[in-house]
Amino acid sequence: MPHDTLDLTGKLLIAMPGMSDPRFAGAVIFIAAHSAEGAMGLIVNKPAEGVALTDVLEQLSDHVAPDHSALGVHRGGPVEMERGFVLHSDEYRSALQTLEIEGGFALTATLDILEDIANGKGPERALLMLGYAGWGPDQLENELSMNGWLTGDADMELIFDLEDAAKWAAAVSSLGVDPLGLSATAGRA
Repeated sequence: MPHDTLDLTGKLLIAMPGMSDPRFAGAVIFIAAHSAEGAMGLIVNKPAEGVALTDVLEQLSDHVAPDHSALGVHRGGPVEMERGFVLHSDEYRSALQTLEIEGGFALTATLDILEDIANGKGPERALLMLGYAGWGPDQLENELSMNGWLTGDADMELIFDLEDAAKWAAAVSSLGVDPLGLSATAGRA
């Protein structure tokens, strides 16, 4: 598949029920970048157990803004799990570096966004991720051709407002598909 015909940047990857890799079973992944060199995405529906954003923010500031103290921390993917990424609404710009993504989204991986969140100056909507999901050249395209993933449009409400447990079914339903009708085995016509 030629790279110039497929760019999933700003889209969702939705794991098919038969996903064999347990790290991605039931995953909804926001694709932050996709090019001929590969793809980078963040899982938006898998919380990082035992990690609270309040703990992180309290280390950065004496004051933690109450509107963001309840933000959860997510496992963004299995690559570089010690690195933090904040997927957020695009009205916020880091003084250091923010990647703008189509559809009203942005991604910041610099410490200043956490300080801004702690001080009530961060983005209106945000998810903190530890790690990311990465694919090399042609790897994601191959997984798509093997029916491992569905693709769909990213939606602010789905990513930032829904409970994590509801995001997969909502993402599938947004495609006009009944999640209960999906089979773990798929054929090709």
